[in-house]
Amino acid sequence: MFDIGFSELMLIGLVALIVIGPERLPRVARTVGHLAGRMQRYVADVKADINREMELEELRKMRDSVQSAASEIETSVKQELSQTESDLNKTVSDAAADPAEANPAGDAPPAQPEASEPEVAPRKEGELPSQPRQAG
Repeated sequence: MFDIGFSELMLIGLVALIVIGPERLPRVARTVGHLAGRMQRYVADVKADINREMELEELRKMRDSVQSAASEIETSVKQELSQTESDLNKTVSDAAADPAEANPAGDAPPAQPEASEPEVAPRKEGELPSQPRQAG
């Protein structure tokens, strides 16, 4: 930030030694060092706060874009569902209104054979139900 070389620092130190005096110079130098450290910490804190605010603003923008995309997707899905529902309702109502169109041959649906219960052979004494019975 400041372009101060070694010769300038020597000149400042020499002037401070002459003006302040050798007895008070160490105490003044220590105080200046503490103040410079405080100033550096304050500047670092301000920079960190600014960076956090910038990141927070970016996160807010990202959140808003994600929310808008989600609402667009939701609207699209709802629209597609309502269109599909209306198409299905129309198909069902058309089929209910004209039963001959649903079964163009006019035949009754084929009858399904009735399921008969499997025959169970009686068990011998001492035979477990999970053991298969051998024929013969």
